[in-house]
Amino acid sequence: MRYLDLIAVLFAAVLLISNVASTKLVVLGPFTFDGGTLLFPLAYIFGDVLTEVYGYRKSRRVIWLGFFSLLLAAFTFQLVSALPAPGDEESRRFAEAFGLLLGLTPRIVLGSLLAYFVGEFANAYVLARLKVRTEGRHFWLRALLSTLVGQGLDTGVFLLVAFLGVFPPEVLLAVFLSNYAFKVGVEAAMLPLTYGVVGFLKRAEGLDVYDRDTDFNPFRLA
Repeated sequence: MRYLDLIAVLFAAVLLISNVASTKLVVLGPFTFDGGTLLFPLAYIFGDVLTEVYGYRKSRRVIWLGFFSLLLAAFTFQLVSALPAPGDEESRRFAEAFGLLLGLTPRIVLGSLLAYFVGEFANAYVLARLKVRTEGRHFWLRALLSTLVGQGLDTGVFLLVAFLGVFPPEVLLAVFLSNYAFKVGVEAAMLPLTYGVVGFLKRAEGLDVYDRDTDFNPFRLA
């Protein structure tokens, strides 16, 4: 498995960068979303590649790696934000800016972690089960269906946990639809590239795992 470690590192990097970038809202054409949405769909593409080539068990380990990376980042940012800064004016300004950007509220941290956990495991589960049902055919359809489920749960869980009661329901619905459409659209647009990467890895690794007898319990690390 020459490339598994590389994919795992890239996967974790995408998660961490996306979470930091999500502190800024951006407007792109008809879409309004947090900046992390520009990169976050790659996490689901990496998830599709991992499950399709290496199987659910390896994907599960990488998903947990990403989860603990997010948890460590959130804990570190909260700790640094809570610690006092030196007394000079410039240090206080930097500390205030840091707290505004990275000292996220507990609801947002919890929403982000839960959304990632539910969405990624749903994506991997659906893709793995459909691969067995279709005997490995129609990867494009399986990738899109798993993304529709995973991204829908990811976006919905995050908004409900982080912002329910903060924004009106119609605003949450508009943000959900905008984020969901953009994320699914990015994955659909990148399907040709995903196809190429999957084909290359299957040939290079000599692997094409089918999860026929796999225990899909997400809490098992082995």
